[in-house]
Amino acid sequence: MRVAFFVNSIESEEPFFSTTALAMAALARDHDVCYIAPGDFVLRPDDSLMVRATTVAAGKYKNAQAFHDHFQGKDAKVQTIDVREVDVIFLRNDPSLDSDDRPWAAHIGAMFGRLASERGSIVVNDPAGLALAQNKLYFQGFPEAVRPETLISKSIEEIRAFIANHRKGVILKPLQGSGGKNVFKIATPDDANLNQIFEAVSGEGYLIAQGYLPEAKAGDIRFFMMNGKPLQRDGAYAAFRRVPAKGEVRSNMHAAGTAEAVKITDDILAVAEMVRPKLIEDGMFLVGLDIVGDKILEINVFTPGGLPEIAAMHKVDFSEDIIEALEKKAAIRKAYGGAMSNRALATL
Repeated sequence: MRVAFFVNSIESEEPFFSTTALAMAALARDHDVCYIAPGDFVLRPDDSLMVRATTVAAGKYKNAQAFHDHFQGKDAKVQTIDVREVDVIFLRNDPSLDSDDRPWAAHIGAMFGRLASERGSIVVNDPAGLALAQNKLYFQGFPEAVRPETLISKSIEEIRAFIANHRKGVILKPLQGSGGKNVFKIATPDDANLNQIFEAVSGEGYLIAQGYLPEAKAGDIRFFMMNGKPLQRDGAYAAFRRVPAKGEVRSNMHAAGTAEAVKITDDILAVAEMVRPKLIEDGMFLVGLDIVGDKILEINVFTPGGLPEIAAMHKVDFSEDIIEALEKKAAIRKAYGGAMSNRALATL
């Protein structure tokens, strides 16, 4: 099959990204691979949807760096392809990275992904579901039992009152954002930096204030779900602990966090089970849960990362399992002649 990976830009891709691991796994299973970016769609007058795809040559690459150098190199080829010739479009862009400098690009994946699914491509995660998840407000639709107590507001008075009711402190962050950008821990409503932090973060829109979980000092657990179930193979789970750097609140890998192996407990599996129904309902094929204790801090439905780190820890490349799952979806779509909805296929 032909698999297209939709990313923020070809230039911003890195060898250590999970998208790289997924693309290499698809090549290893003899599939055609290409990359597309927000500016690569063309809807023609005859209603055909085309994509200007950066194609990746078949073959085995020595490592992720060699693969990366090839598709970003001067010899990379761009072909215009009818989307009906693309079996799977894997939406792997982060809308928050485009929201400031290229706001037109932020929601292109969901917009044109819907058109592609109507023309026969399998699009994951489901674009209609992703349209609901354009910011962290999506998280509030999951059961209260798995969420920290949360306030969403642009009022500093509301935020001060919320902080006053949480003696263990509060995490303050923008409603839209990723990678740990502008995430702060506030101890008391009288914190000398609160006004300055409020001004900096509120400039991006609404703020989220969450009750601080002391267990977060040890980091959070990135836990992958696929088809609404924990991603696992032979007793190994696609999961790891993200440990924050010394003096850091954030455990994001982009914020100098480090990865450690983690034991998956019944409590963690119970949290995953609690969010499973909505993930299935919304067509979320591949998701990364960020878990602390018995709570989820965030649900990453756009670009959950960490697959290379997990492969290094457990000697299990879960990218292969993910591509195999897409193969099964393509076979189902073919067998049913397009009668099954994209959202249903996304989590089968």
